[in-house]
Amino acid sequence: MDEEPLDCLVIGGGPAGLTAAIYLSRYHLDIMVVDGGRSRAAWIPCTHNHAGFPDGISGKELLDRMKEQARRYGTRIEDGQVTRIERDEESGLFAAEWGSGPVTARTVLLATGVTNRRPQMDEDAHDDALARGLIRYCPICDGYEVTDKRVAVIGTEERGRAETMFLRSYTADLTLIAPDGPHELNPPDLQLLKEAGVKLIDGPIEAIEPGEEQIAIAAGGQRHAFDSVYPALGSDTHTQLAEMLGAAQAGDACIRVDSHQRTSVPGLYAAGDVVLGLDQISHAMGEGGVASTTIRNDLAEKRPIRRNQS
Repeated sequence: MDEEPLDCLVIGGGPAGLTAAIYLSRYHLDIMVVDGGRSRAAWIPCTHNHAGFPDGISGKELLDRMKEQARRYGTRIEDGQVTRIERDEESGLFAAEWGSGPVTARTVLLATGVTNRRPQMDEDAHDDALARGLIRYCPICDGYEVTDKRVAVIGTEERGRAETMFLRSYTADLTLIAPDGPHELNPPDLQLLKEAGVKLIDGPIEAIEPGEEQIAIAAGGQRHAFDSVYPALGSDTHTQLAEMLGAAQAGDACIRVDSHQRTSVPGLYAAGDVVLGLDQISHAMGEGGVASTTIRNDLAEKRPIRRNQS
């Protein structure tokens, strides 16, 4: 390709990718963000967990503000999905394919995040319930919002037990519902849940029906109503592009990075939930900031970054 390569291609337009983009553009680097539009942050109806917004802010508004800020410094943000990526060993350049054609870059930042596994229900009904706080996915983010409310967790085994016990510090009215059949809990977990006063319902779940103010779950031959439901069904980390490049993964199916967000592939960096699924906007933003500065400094080691006289 004859075009000058980008200094950095940022893949993912969530909090990590957009924070990195703001920094990289302010470093006067030539960058582009390709955003598939699937950031989990956009699901958040109103977060009160983000410092600086005491009245809360919706995830969509936060992302829109970040995009506006990044564009103000020259960031190009394109809607699309990167489907293939490779690295030329001789030049060290990356070539990525996406909806509008190929692009080359000296470095790549993967901020591709994860996708929560949803319970089986109508997609539109799910999204509406999510927007109204009837379904929630992050007790770290919004457990405070269900303080003293009637809450159900959909799950079983270690994941279901752990999320239920985390929520126990917010409310005493907790029910753990197995999604597909009888609970699969070992005796110590059963004893822990019993001592915590958690009610157990065996599946399978027959229906999930959001109402005006509550959400009902039909399971065990009965219909149960709750103020909020937390699916604890796991998530899928978007590591496909890292795998194409041969980047090492950690034991939790995330991309392995060093303390400066470098992967095992030279010139490839990663930040956000694709590295550590902590589900925290502030943490993802912090990793994006670290990654961007590392990218800038690594590029400067290969060739000086100097501003020409204007």
